[in-house]
Amino acid sequence: MESLDEVIDAMIADRVIHRHRRIWLLLIALVVVAALVVLATGGWKEKTGRTVPTLDAPATVTAGRFEFNFTKAEIIRKPKGEYSDAETTLRVYFTAKNIDSEEYTSESIQGDLLRFVPGGGQDLIKSNGGSCRGDNLNWVLVYGLPPEECSTKFDVEPDFAADVVEIGVLQEHYDSDNGALGVNEKPYWHNEDPAAVVRLKPTVVIDDGKNK
Repeated sequence: MESLDEVIDAMIADRVIHRHRRIWLLLIALVVVAALVVLATGGWKEKTGRTVPTLDAPATVTAGRFEFNFTKAEIIRKPKGEYSDAETTLRVYFTAKNIDSEEYTSESIQGDLLRFVPGGGQDLIKSNGGSCRGDNLNWVLVYGLPPEECSTKFDVEPDFAADVVEIGVLQEHYDSDNGALGVNEKPYWHNEDPAAVVRLKPTVVIDDGKNK
């Protein structure tokens, strides 16, 4: 038979084990709660936000050798035809002016300077460039002339819909390459990076071919 001392030691050990078990259970519960809170507030990744301004249209953006004034956006739906599928296009309207005071040259707006920002981790969508004076794609903007009425379009899914769209504007820089690499040190327009994001509220337009 166990002695009284052994029984007392066993009782003390059992209490210690139960006390430590409660502490561990409490710690585990706190860790689980903390993890749920972190996930609910955006996951483990730190939210750094945008490093460029976000503007609401109408908005003017000076980016590299161009100055844009964004005015409106349209979601243009083309219904399914007898021999064609339904199509949807996002078209954004703006005025554009050539402000190239470095080379004073004329240039068109390239498609990679204006991007549609779908959000949700999706890749940016390039535009088709600048269409000015009607639907003249890649119209050349001459330095020193007044702004031209222009637009650009983005190919989106047929069922695309949005209350607000965001357009990213990239700017070129008038820089030279690194002469130490044996390349030409004469500066030129390149090295595009983000300048701003413009938010627009699009209207829906049905293109049934009757207005042409």
